[in-house]
Amino acid sequence: MKSIMNLKSSYSTNPFSLAKSSITLPDNSALSLLSEAIQLHQNGQLSKAEQIYRQLLKLDPKNSEALNFLGLICYQKQDYLFAAELIRQAIHICPTVASYHSNLGIVLQELMQFERAVKSFDLAISLKPDFAEAYSNRGNALISLKDFEGALVSCDMAVKLKPDFAKAYSNRGNALLELKKPEAAVLSYDKAIAIHPGYAEAYSNRGNALRDLRQLEAAISSYGKSIELKPDFFEAYSNLANVLKELKRLVEAVKFYDKAICLKPEFAVGYVNRGNALFELKQFEEAVASYDKATALQPDYKYVLGMRHHAKMHACYWLDFEIEAAVVNQKIKKNEPCAPAFVTISLTTSLALQHQASKTWTKDKHPFDPSLGPIPKSARHSKIRIGYYSADFRNHPVSILSAGLFEHHDKSRFEVIGFSFGPDVKDEMHERLIKSFDQVIDVRSMSDAQVASLSRSLEVDIAVDLGGYTLDSRTGIFAYRAAPIQLSYIGYLGTMGADYYDYLIADRTIIPAESQCFYSEKIVYLPSYQVNDNKQEIPRTALSRQELNLPSRGFVYCCFNANYKITPSTFDGWMRILKAVPGSVLLLYTDIPSAAKNLKIEAQKRGVDPERLVFSEKLIRSKYLARCKAADLFLDTLPYNAGATASDALWAGLPVLTCMGESFASRYAASLLNAIGLPELVTQTQAEYEALAIELANNPAKLQGIKDKLERNRLTTPLFDTAGFTKNIEAAYTQMYERYQADLQLEHIYSNDSESNYTN
Repeated sequence: MKSIMNLKSSYSTNPFSLAKSSITLPDNSALSLLSEAIQLHQNGQLSKAEQIYRQLLKLDPKNSEALNFLGLICYQKQDYLFAAELIRQAIHICPTVASYHSNLGIVLQELMQFERAVKSFDLAISLKPDFAEAYSNRGNALISLKDFEGALVSCDMAVKLKPDFAKAYSNRGNALLELKKPEAAVLSYDKAIAIHPGYAEAYSNRGNALRDLRQLEAAISSYGKSIELKPDFFEAYSNLANVLKELKRLVEAVKFYDKAICLKPEFAVGYVNRGNALFELKQFEEAVASYDKATALQPDYKYVLGMRHHAKMHACYWLDFEIEAAVVNQKIKKNEPCAPAFVTISLTTSLALQHQASKTWTKDKHPFDPSLGPIPKSARHSKIRIGYYSADFRNHPVSILSAGLFEHHDKSRFEVIGFSFGPDVKDEMHERLIKSFDQVIDVRSMSDAQVASLSRSLEVDIAVDLGGYTLDSRTGIFAYRAAPIQLSYIGYLGTMGADYYDYLIADRTIIPAESQCFYSEKIVYLPSYQVNDNKQEIPRTALSRQELNLPSRGFVYCCFNANYKITPSTFDGWMRILKAVPGSVLLLYTDIPSAAKNLKIEAQKRGVDPERLVFSEKLIRSKYLARCKAADLFLDTLPYNAGATASDALWAGLPVLTCMGESFASRYAASLLNAIGLPELVTQTQAEYEALAIELANNPAKLQGIKDKLERNRLTTPLFDTAGFTKNIEAAYTQMYERYQADLQLEHIYSNDSESNYTN
């Protein structure tokens, strides 16, 4: 499960306009020269206009008009400091000219001095109360200050004063978009376009609003019109690429990011989003190069440091791994936005760091949005209404694990609704899931606010987020409050760091009582954490060693976890294990050629023959489980344990050896082993982990005893008891619901015998 951030390009506005003030110049020749210069200026002949402005200033150093317009030429040449100085000189000479103050405000915006810009616009308006342009530009500055309500008021005044003011309508649309009112924003952009049909910036910004409304094809059309009108409009290319990326048209997206960057080589956000698209294409080395370009342009770019490190982990490219990880962790401690929440799970076992990273990410990307208002308390329902929200209602680990839960729900007591916003995949798993819900609603084309509103209208009692911060998740739905009770389960192995998530499901192994303080949610304790589907076929035969390119004899260790979970310290341990067990091999999964290449290089560095690493590709599920049976022992990773891969191995009869850390993800495999009655495979230190891995290879009788125990326990212990798990989670749902109905404060919930650990 992966997480990807996506960044919008900034709004496109063009506040600059030329207008001569009403000052009367006594010198007719000077007035004639000024008129000639303004005409040249308006025609884009900046060099000739500049020459005349300078000529005027030689004749009259206090010619405020020449100073003002020369300042605007400097603005157009992006020499903002000199532009501000020249316009200030004009103001010093003639402080009552409203246009000078407005022009200074425009320049100050480029210098990121937004509060001063607002003051300049205010002065302009005080001198000229009907100054529509100043109101519009003031609104633009207030957007930068995140005063969106104030911006809307200012833009409304601009269009009231000047009903045919296209730029003001566009700025008004920007304010509405920031206020998360995309429907109204589209109407405002449409008004701007009706007034000015060639307004490329309005078309691009309209595309942003349509994107927020999840009208992605319409957004593409709007961006296309913007580009048609303005072929060198880099922001429109970038915004178009963002939508193509959401539609998983990743190769096309990269092409348009490239176009945007070609038009503006210093475009840092373009490099970041290009890197994200390459990441999803599993072109990790290219993604790292794109992130490097972004940080070269903007060293403090948010989250790029963590994403870059995460991309390197996917490729198992570990140069400076420890140094980079330490830098990321240090920045997290300082509350700096340096790594997406998901990335930290694979970087550290520290609960404190993971909690801080999640809070930083949530506050920045998904703050609570009260715009839908509080949820009115509905009458008690005859059935508790459970909403499951996911991008993964298809052949995906989340659905493979939870399909049995949906089918086993007691439909006489619970109404179960699926909210689907993932790729449009109609595979066998999708068809199975459709039949297991009371209804499944495709909400791909709905905005987060619309989905939350729909959930409220359906009076969903409990909203269960199955994605968290993983790829294609929609945390924004929960930020609006989709239901009076909201919780996170199975997709994301950690705290969401958000007050609007009420509960997080776990067990006593994953979150001991002393760790509760590192979670923003109240913990719902079940007897065992992971749901499983015991309808799946148990593999009876293993794939042959020949089929897997394994040697004919020798102990077979394996790990089928995603490559980014393999850290240098984990790999160090594996290589020491191989050295201690002659003839042993390590069977790994990868679909990333560079990862296989790099791991072989790392083995060589550690004095292990690279040929003792054997790589296997993605297989259909039946063969994948049969591959598990071909191995002797599954070696887990730290800090990010095996999850679905661990339970798959146990289902196939393959013992899993884990080392337990502090965090949720580093205790996951221990939870599974306790739930199936194999606590002897849970170690506490790296030394214990390596010693037991070596012992089990050298003591076939002990290993066989564990395999026999696994075979006995598989269908008699909680891990694969789908019906039992369903009853336990339904009991927890009922407790949540009853507490809500009784107006009780949130507290940790203990479902049934959740305090017990199975150790038979």
